[in-house]
Amino acid sequence: MTEAAKFSLSGKEHDYPVLSGSVGPDVVDIRKLYAQTGAFTYDPGFTSTASCQSTLTYIDGDEGVLLHRGYPIGELAEESSFMEVCYLLLNGELPSKDELDKFSWTISRHTMVHEQLAQFFRGFRRDAHPMAIMCGVVGALSAFYHDSTDIHDPQQRMIASHRLIAKMPTIAAMAYKYSVGQPFLYPDNSLSYTGNFLRMTFGVPAEPYEVNPAVERAMDRIFILHADHEQNASTSTVRLAGSSGANPFACIAAGIACLWGPAHGGANEAALNMLREIGTPDKIPEYIARAKDKNDPFRLMGFGHRVYKNYDPRATVMQKTVREVFEALNVQDPLFETALRLEEIALNDEYFVEKKLFPNVDFYSGVILSAIGFPTSMFTVLFALARTVGWVAQWNEMITDPDQKIGRPRQLYTGPTQRPYVPVAQR
Repeated sequence: MTEAAKFSLSGKEHDYPVLSGSVGPDVVDIRKLYAQTGAFTYDPGFTSTASCQSTLTYIDGDEGVLLHRGYPIGELAEESSFMEVCYLLLNGELPSKDELDKFSWTISRHTMVHEQLAQFFRGFRRDAHPMAIMCGVVGALSAFYHDSTDIHDPQQRMIASHRLIAKMPTIAAMAYKYSVGQPFLYPDNSLSYTGNFLRMTFGVPAEPYEVNPAVERAMDRIFILHADHEQNASTSTVRLAGSSGANPFACIAAGIACLWGPAHGGANEAALNMLREIGTPDKIPEYIARAKDKNDPFRLMGFGHRVYKNYDPRATVMQKTVREVFEALNVQDPLFETALRLEEIALNDEYFVEKKLFPNVDFYSGVILSAIGFPTSMFTVLFALARTVGWVAQWNEMITDPDQKIGRPRQLYTGPTQRPYVPVAQR
């Protein structure tokens, strides 16, 4: 704690403690503001408000820094596996070899879903968006797993966390299979977390499926890069739902619903659609000129970031991964050539450099997922799959926080003041 912040209102001064974290901006503690002054703060989007204390993820947007439990995201994506990052987020430290093996084994034993859930899928139309299916199915898990919904029992919270992380790839793959009319594939616990997901998504019962190591590694990196991202909209939604005491399956379903919004989880799909609109590399100068024209509604999607005012640290890893996947799959497509050329031009164009409009993780991930074979409707589903561990870790942290209260934002009311009711015959 540093010096107090002074606040003056209606001729009276009040002091409020200034709290300091281990790194990052100081925070003015205004919990007693309303009680002492009768006034609220006004902060649409809560962009200047810390809603909680957290030890999970730290972002410095100006410097392009993203840390999970203190570890740089670039090092985690290059050196670790998604299972390691899951363990780190849940437990606070990187696992030993034995701890990782035990954790991976535990997750693999929860990958199957209740057989009756297959019937649940068949209640949807075949052309239902996979995110609509994910919202419904994940929310329904609480109807099947009553033994892990007591949020006050640490053991049940742990089991629910493991179940959600383990079952999300199975549910995501089932949503895809249902949309294309193919049979569901049961999990294969001999494969890695990511390899198992690829097989359940692209394999068929009629023949064995061989996991491409380059694709498996690329998917694992994408999962790592999307595992957690501080108090974003969907994470805040999970925490807000959890603050009421809702069960963990309902909370994660709420996070999925929030993530579905195009301003949040749909950015990589928007970036890919933009590349399709551009079409071929020779048309890039035309679209670059349009992006610079303030009177033209066209915008370059997948460039810049609301938080990062520097290069998105996740994009650095994705930049390398794009080339690895293209080479492994022998990709020959104007779309991907356009992406690489656009990246090159934007990184060297004075206009984009000055405005810090660097390619972000969404620009690269959409291109990679498309090359692997995922339809754009699955992009946000994959985001939800990866982010589940972050949501679960944040939810667990919130449940055990002694300062946590049920979420109750205030408002600046601008509607009519009190007025008398007029009977309908007199109106």
